[in-house]
Amino acid sequence: MSKVKKVPKFKTEQEEREFWEIHDSSDYVDWTKAESVSMSNLKPSTKTISLRLPEGLLDSIKIEANKRDMPYQSLIKVWLAEDVKETRQH
Repeated sequence: MSKVKKVPKFKTEQEEREFWEIHDSSDYVDWTKAESVSMSNLKPSTKTISLRLPEGLLDSIKIEANKRDMPYQSLIKVWLAEDVKETRQH
């Protein structure tokens, strides 16, 4: 990798955001020296959505959630996460 450029000093977070929107970090950071970091205490951001489900399906989900002693919304999230993970592995 060629010599990395020095990251400029920013007066505001907005100024820094605008800089990185148009500059490639590989010009400023030697990524070959990067180390993996685990931030296990961070919780992912969540977004509330509205989802229309047939009543029979929702009732079935609630029954399955009740069997597992968990809220039905949590069960839906688990099922979605598992399906996405499985799909991405194929």
